[in-house]
Amino acid sequence: MSELNSTPEAAEIETTSRGYRYYTLAILTSVYIFNFIDRQILVILQEDIKAELLLSDTQLGLLSGLSFAVFYVTFGIPIARWADKGVRRNIVALAIGTWSLMTALCGLVTNYSQLLAARIGVGVGEAGGSPPSHSMISDLFPPHERATALSIYSMGINFGILFGFVIGGWVNDFFGWRNVFFVIGAPGILMAFVVRFSIREPRRGEAEKITEVADAPPVWDVLKLLWSRRSFRHMALASGLHAFVGYGVGQWIASFFIRTYDLTSTGEIATWLGIISGTAGAAGTFCGGYFADKLGKRDARWYIWVPGLATILAVPFSLTVYLINNYYVALSIYLIPVFLGAMFLGPTLAMTHGIVSLRMRALASAILFFVLNLIGLGLGPLITGMISDLLEPSYGDQALRYALVIVVLLYVWCAFHYLMAGKTIREDLARAPK
Repeated sequence: MSELNSTPEAAEIETTSRGYRYYTLAILTSVYIFNFIDRQILVILQEDIKAELLLSDTQLGLLSGLSFAVFYVTFGIPIARWADKGVRRNIVALAIGTWSLMTALCGLVTNYSQLLAARIGVGVGEAGGSPPSHSMISDLFPPHERATALSIYSMGINFGILFGFVIGGWVNDFFGWRNVFFVIGAPGILMAFVVRFSIREPRRGEAEKITEVADAPPVWDVLKLLWSRRSFRHMALASGLHAFVGYGVGQWIASFFIRTYDLTSTGEIATWLGIISGTAGAAGTFCGGYFADKLGKRDARWYIWVPGLATILAVPFSLTVYLINNYYVALSIYLIPVFLGAMFLGPTLAMTHGIVSLRMRALASAILFFVLNLIGLGLGPLITGMISDLLEPSYGDQALRYALVIVVLLYVWCAFHYLMAGKTIREDLARAPK
């Protein structure tokens, strides 16, 4: 994991073959799978952790929400700046090694403060994962394939939840929640070496066949450029609100089913939710990028309209899941909002990279993720837990049900910002610096 600031050797700057591009994409997607296994594993373990450490829903929301997100987004900006100047491959390798080690340490904690500190460590490590990976992918895939490639990468979210839920749920049932952290942390450390020694650093501008690339501009210049683009302001707010609902619901959906239907096994609900995320969620993530690329050839606004339409369509199906009183029917319907809710990220990332220059891409991703994760990851789980606690005196075990109903209605506000972003996206793409 040395040579963190070196430049690619001359032998490495030839145009990459299609097969190798997809190999690199597969490795980076695997890293993102580990990212979300480690990030979301608390969702399926939190009822047992709550019982052993005597925690409230607000504490659980803080544990996997605001405290994690603050460090994730704070470290994300300087690491992304580093990625725009240095060797992104090595940064990704260092990042996965760090967050995997901190995940394993979660299994050794004896109180809430120690677990909080370990989760902060996971957040710091994960800050170095996605922005460098996004930048590498955009250098490997041309603009008309970029949303699809970034959507394939983003499917790591869904497969991470799938593997995390299934492995976490059953290992928890048989061996306890502490052993889950050891089981999922150790393979990530090995994956760090795969990244470092099996993929190369792509040449910047390779997909666009640009041979001369300017130096990375200062952080402030990138911030000013993005803020000056109305489409980005609305995309960032839409993504943040989208993530608020996604993380808020995602953090508490297992607890909702466990409490509402008096489930006794985490393995069963973890398997169902994992399969739903790994199938419907992954399909939605891929289709969001695929259809945006196809329709975007005719009109770039489809890169915004696809996630906007999917978001508003998800609302009635989500409400049905929370308000119906049949376990298996609710699980079956849950497939639909998971599919629709997953369609936003690939197109949004592609448009964010489309309005900036080559040396701004990692930082642009980090700024988008700053807003997305501060609003979504930071506040979604926490506020959902707080609403649940506030409603508990009146609604008892049903409090979480109505907290989820309230939270999902934010999708309407989210769709409004997608609509507004679509009004200026073509103009902002045309003004992109080279």
